[in-house]
Amino acid sequence: MLRDVDLKDISDGKLYDIGDMAKLGVDDCSGCHACCCGMGDSITLDPYDVFRLEKGLGKTFEELLSENLELRVADGIILPCLKMMSGKSQNQTGRNEERSISDKESCTFLNDAGRCSIHPFRPGICRLFPLGRIFENNTHRYFLQVNECHKERQTKIKIKKWIDTPELGRYEAYIDKWHYFIKNISDKAEDMPEVELKAVNMQILQNFFIAPYDINSDFYEQFYGRLEAVACR
Repeated sequence: MLRDVDLKDISDGKLYDIGDMAKLGVDDCSGCHACCCGMGDSITLDPYDVFRLEKGLGKTFEELLSENLELRVADGIILPCLKMMSGKSQNQTGRNEERSISDKESCTFLNDAGRCSIHPFRPGICRLFPLGRIFENNTHRYFLQVNECHKERQTKIKIKKWIDTPELGRYEAYIDKWHYFIKNISDKAEDMPEVELKAVNMQILQNFFIAPYDINSDFYEQFYGRLEAVACR
């Protein structure tokens, strides 16, 4: 999602690379889950996020959509995002039940103890927080958001450790490829006829999210194969 803001108004004024250290440590977020609440539809997922959730939970994309994800439109593109649930919600039997963790809308993966139930395979935006990415010249760097986290940052941690993702070089290259692929379509979306834009969105959803991935095979090889197939159409 594009943000029309001045970087100096939301960051510490620095740009970071993956090997840099930034003041990120907050004692394991003890006693706090504010960043999991009131986020609306802002936690957009990319294909690797969904792959990790499918593998970690043993669910299909359709099953995730029925319980924990929803589709949202941003900058003309339809993408999945984490679903928020209000303090009172319906359980699977249709009865109202109270969620004890918060009166605000909160992530459906937040458990009653106020902890993330999918932490080992949480989405990329969650791994970054309170970092953000700025994309320039077909790549990206990181910035530290200073107004988003409710906890006081206590210790410096290397960014690549904070993101906690295997094969980080491949992941970083994939993030750039996905971002600019989506941005290229988004830049054209406003001028596309409605029928054409709908077809493009359905193609994105079908090729990168709905069509199942082999969770026992390399994600990146599958992703680039799908990207090449879409580019050839």
